[in-house]
Amino acid sequence: MSTTPDVSVVVAVYNTMPYLTECLNSLVRQSIGLDRLEIVAVDDGSTDDSGAELDRFAERYPGVVKVLHQENSGGPAAPSNRALEVASGRFVYFIGSDDYLGDEALERMVSYADEHDSDVVVGKMVGTNGRYVHQKLYAETSPDISLYASSLPFTLANTKLFRRELVEKHKLRFPEDMPVGSDQPFTIEACVRARKISVLGDYTYYYAVKRGDASNITYRADHLARLRCTAKIMDHTAALIEAGPQRDAVFKRHFEWELSKLLLEDFPALPVETRRQICEGLAVLLEAYFTDGLRDATGVKRRVRFGLAQRGAVDELTRAIADETEHGAPPFLLEGDRAFAPYPGFRDAEVGLDDHWYEARETVAGRLAAGTKLESAAWEQNGDDLGLALKLRIGVTGDTSSAVVALAQGAMPKTADKAGARKLPKDALRPKAVGEFTREPAEDGEGTLLSARIPVEPVRAKRGVRVYVDVAGTTYEIPVRTEGLPMPLARRWGRTIPHRVAASPNPKGRLVITTAPLWEPKLGVGARLRRTLSRSKRK
Repeated sequence: MSTTPDVSVVVAVYNTMPYLTECLNSLVRQSIGLDRLEIVAVDDGSTDDSGAELDRFAERYPGVVKVLHQENSGGPAAPSNRALEVASGRFVYFIGSDDYLGDEALERMVSYADEHDSDVVVGKMVGTNGRYVHQKLYAETSPDISLYASSLPFTLANTKLFRRELVEKHKLRFPEDMPVGSDQPFTIEACVRARKISVLGDYTYYYAVKRGDASNITYRADHLARLRCTAKIMDHTAALIEAGPQRDAVFKRHFEWELSKLLLEDFPALPVETRRQICEGLAVLLEAYFTDGLRDATGVKRRVRFGLAQRGAVDELTRAIADETEHGAPPFLLEGDRAFAPYPGFRDAEVGLDDHWYEARETVAGRLAAGTKLESAAWEQNGDDLGLALKLRIGVTGDTSSAVVALAQGAMPKTADKAGARKLPKDALRPKAVGEFTREPAEDGEGTLLSARIPVEPVRAKRGVRVYVDVAGTTYEIPVRTEGLPMPLARRWGRTIPHRVAASPNPKGRLVITTAPLWEPKLGVGARLRRTLSRSKRK
């Protein structure tokens, strides 16, 4: 038996029963075998049965499970650091005491690290019980990925395999003054220093559990604590990576995740002083690290909120968040080939944010779909001509002369935005717009009211009702959702061959017009033969 284990698993424990039992069971049943495994668990002053459960496993697996007890330190950093002083394996792996591993996890990761001489190995991690875990990094297995050219910055938990030689050479430890996010400085520095980082997406290595009481420390921290900890992470990272695209690639995560989460729907309900302190803290980070490249790559909603925070426009920021929570995003303002999202503070000299902060440069399809609503639908008949009369509210203001409604054959492609709209390619052919259209500003100023009367032809067809509008030089296709509005009753019309026409929502709630003859005309022998041959070819 080797005296040096292949891997030391570090478990920082504080009041995680009954999850702790499953965590420990998943470790002792690892396929790598107990002779190649060391488990170092530190009880950080638990007040439940966690300490006793650790002692039970230590007694059952002597020489494998090592347990240390200490007074509560307030976070996982101190117990993790203490475990690192005891760990003796060639590799070290960190696991949350409420999570668990796949049975082959450690064997697979150690084998891959040895095969490819990796300093860091990231195994696929999934969430359970509703816990979100970013998945993009695990799309494929790779022996060598870059911190700066992959989605690794969005997967910075310490739940990875680290070569212990790397950890000790650079004296990597966890900052003990951070109640949340203390694993990020450790992980980022390890990835910066590593000769090679590998990712394994071929197996579920790690199961991250969201406790039923949501008592994981990440969920308990308040806004100011999270702001302070994120600032420490970013300052530490800035000392490791010089300013430029590589640093931006890492900081993109912190602006999109940690800092954006400080400006969500709960912000207006915070005390005024707390909101002011959040804005002050954000202003420091934005001034130091929010480069023009990061700003231009940030969606307009998040960009405006950051801009208002940086300017100390607390009232405008509060109103922007509250208004959007209650009423949705404001309609886009079109000016020539530019589109703006006129949130509070737009062209306000006292706020002092230039138009670039409010300009919609990113894909706007989802926002257009959310802002385009059906207001009414009815049949209109002039003699033998049957038409569909619609009134729609379009999520734009300004020049909407390009906005039309058309009946489109075929379903929207699967690549369309989740919200239902899509940006059309430059060479895409849109259906011919036939009918009568009028446009007027909505009475409440929220967008444009587009009235359309579209003739419906007596043919067998199933067509979607879609709006086409040009925004910032690009054409967008927006399916019309019925949103529970009553649809006009099906109609019969036509002289030679009576047809039935119906307007109804499809399974995705999008308005579809279906037309079909009430009966098929009798066919001659030749016509019947041609139809039979046509059907046989299709089969």
